[in-house]
Amino acid sequence: MCEDTNLNKYPKYSVLMTVYKKDNPLYFQIALDSMINQSIKPDEIIIVKDGPVTNEIQSIINFRKEKGKINELQLKENIGLGLALNEGIKICKNELIARMDADDISLPKRCEKQLEMFNKNPKLDIVGLPVIEFNHDINDVIGRRNVPISNDDIYKFARTRDPFNHPTVMYRKSKLIEVGCYSNYRKNQDTDLWLKLLKNKAYCANLNDYLFYFRFDENTYKKRKNWLNTKLLIEIRYNAYKNHLCSFYDFFKVMIVQFIIFILPINLQKTIYRKVLRD
Repeated sequence: MCEDTNLNKYPKYSVLMTVYKKDNPLYFQIALDSMINQSIKPDEIIIVKDGPVTNEIQSIINFRKEKGKINELQLKENIGLGLALNEGIKICKNELIARMDADDISLPKRCEKQLEMFNKNPKLDIVGLPVIEFNHDINDVIGRRNVPISNDDIYKFARTRDPFNHPTVMYRKSKLIEVGCYSNYRKNQDTDLWLKLLKNKAYCANLNDYLFYFRFDENTYKKRKNWLNTKLLIEIRYNAYKNHLCSFYDFFKVMIVQFIIFILPINLQKTIYRKVLRD
């Protein structure tokens, strides 16, 4: 009875995930279960298979179709996160879409808290969360990535850093379509999207509740110590400068930091992330 009351209180929402053959099946299972078991159940879970997936991943999806309203979208080949998400956005039937990655964990109240925010302020286009970063096991916490809470602070913060944690966001489908959804970047698609949303006067908020565990392991560092990642982020940030979303000084700071991160050994990079860039 209580769940039915809650369902009537909040708008319906979709969950949007992508998965591909190199994703860890166990991590994917945990991530998917965390969305199936939300206190306010999603109206649908869209899983975009970004190219062929393993039998193990497919069996996880098949088994969980009995527990959640799962809709699969099979792409013929791997096209990358941003473009795969665009294909999923097209078939989401609800205005509100909750993002989720294939290796993270949402706590049960995550979507309920975000839906509350949209109910309180219908002007909102996007609501995100801070994250607890962990290594392999959620008891092995290595840091927290806080994000600004208010709309004004989000705009200020975005001049040099991402104002949202990508897999935590719930956003409006109509606003995504208005800005053209994700651009064709193989890396940093989320940074580009945030800047497009802000350029188009999106109204934003982040909660200050820790309702999300973000997997931050050795592979995360390796992905970020990558020339393509560095090059594209500098390009995206330069576009932000050209669009008057930041000053040249802001852009220059970002460029220098990215070059430093690229050339630093991973062990030193870890120290900077944990001691300087994280709480």
